[in-house]
Amino acid sequence: MQADLTRRTWLKGTAAWGATLLTKYVPRRARAAAGDAPRLRAVQQFADTVLEQGRDTYGPAPTPLLVDGLNIETRQPVRWVHRGEAWICSNLASQQNLFRTLVGLSRLIGQERYRETAAAAVSYHFEQLVRSCGLLQWGGHRFYDAATGRFVGEQDTHELKCSYPFFEFLYEVDAAATRRYIESLWNAHILDWNQLDMNRHGRYGLQRGRLWDHEFGGFQPFFEGRGLTFVNTGSDLYYAAALLHALTGAAEPLRWGSKLMEYYVRARDPDTGLGAYQYSQLAGGRDRAKVQLGPEFGEVALEGKVLDPGRASVIYGRAGVCQMRIAELAGAAGADFLRWTCEGLRAYAQHAYDPETNQVRALFTDGTPLAPEDVVRSGYYRPSVFQPQTASPLLLFAFAMAHRQTGDEALWSTVRAMAQGHGLGDWGTAPGRSPQPELDTATADPYLLFAVLETVQACPEPLYLDLARRLADNLLEQRFHEGLFRPSARHRNASFDTVEPLALLTLEALLRDERQAIPLYPAGRGFIHGPHDGLGRTYDHMALWGRTRDESP
Repeated sequence: MQADLTRRTWLKGTAAWGATLLTKYVPRRARAAAGDAPRLRAVQQFADTVLEQGRDTYGPAPTPLLVDGLNIETRQPVRWVHRGEAWICSNLASQQNLFRTLVGLSRLIGQERYRETAAAAVSYHFEQLVRSCGLLQWGGHRFYDAATGRFVGEQDTHELKCSYPFFEFLYEVDAAATRRYIESLWNAHILDWNQLDMNRHGRYGLQRGRLWDHEFGGFQPFFEGRGLTFVNTGSDLYYAAALLHALTGAAEPLRWGSKLMEYYVRARDPDTGLGAYQYSQLAGGRDRAKVQLGPEFGEVALEGKVLDPGRASVIYGRAGVCQMRIAELAGAAGADFLRWTCEGLRAYAQHAYDPETNQVRALFTDGTPLAPEDVVRSGYYRPSVFQPQTASPLLLFAFAMAHRQTGDEALWSTVRAMAQGHGLGDWGTAPGRSPQPELDTATADPYLLFAVLETVQACPEPLYLDLARRLADNLLEQRFHEGLFRPSARHRNASFDTVEPLALLTLEALLRDERQAIPLYPAGRGFIHGPHDGLGRTYDHMALWGRTRDESP
């Protein structure tokens, strides 16, 4: 039975792949060209490094857990320094993309030890470390300290923000615990089911409520509530609900997940179609945009109506990819997720994106522009937040996926402009129509590779595949070092949850015509947020993964 479970597909993917969520996968074992072999060897070397150097051997007794990453030079685990303590980070939420890589590698090369390592870590959490309410201790504010064997963090609060866990795998390891976790996630974060007031912070220890049996009172965008209905947490909620539907067939989780997603759609500006990062405001006039920007901009000055490049990258990038993965999973039942996402992407391209400069600008969702000089008093928003920025590789990934799923010409126009803006050449007036990709590019970015791979699946033009190979080789040359991936040669720490190896595996699977072997990437990422000695309150991408070799420890 266990051997059979390890050969199931994790995601349905497109209809052309001919796989369902939990049907058996039979590998075709077609071979890629000889020149492709170093990339697969690098992924396997990375996985071997994780298994050999990343296990938890540091506390009172060894556990099946993995640490989050290693120092490139010392090969010691990365530590979060907090008020004189040095915690060895083992955050299960910051290992979900690692697990996707390990599972995909096992499926592609037939060596089960990689999957088994991931399964052992998940089982240990569910059997030994889960809270009585069913929630895992992971995410932004809680993680396991491998040095002491206890849970630590900024506070005893559950938080996910665009994490999008590998629920398909968690369910394979322990179906009952995974279902209980997703139900507990909604139970902890939804403050008022009648109006879907929710918050990014969820309380541990809450008794189970009525959950899906609640009544919904209707949509009232920008009501005054108790929570901050950020889409980075909201998308984790509706992703979890949709996965519970896909895994169990239960209709009610998807119904509530769709309502939650629709709230963000109802909060979009009716004229521009832009937004929204949140669909409520804090009660008592405490909305931070209203307080800081309201005297100059009036009623439009609400947090949910501010669309700076950073928030837009979440709405249209991470959450956008997540929503399109839901559409792939749920089929006809998830069609609204795809429609809502594509409507949002087209609106953003029309109102905020400049194809001539490949930049996106800050604005309110009604189209009113925002600039650094508009910040005339101190508060939540810094002037730099409203600077125009280059459209991120993540945005190109989202637009390319949307085009692959719909064939929409307007979306392709933006894909083409963004590709040119990132130095990837001219991809053609339509997919496969006289493309001239830049095959000598020195760019190395996994999201750009994912974007090209979306286009490869939409159109089997060999030149797109050549560009994918080039980007993948650049990743190896610039980011792979002695078994680990890091953003640049200047970085001293390497995260295990990096998406480079998953992107390389996806390319390898496409070359073998075995795309269904690799778990689909929903653009999630793990994180830790809290006080770090010497840096104040910050995120781990600055405190752990963003430091360079010439900076003090």
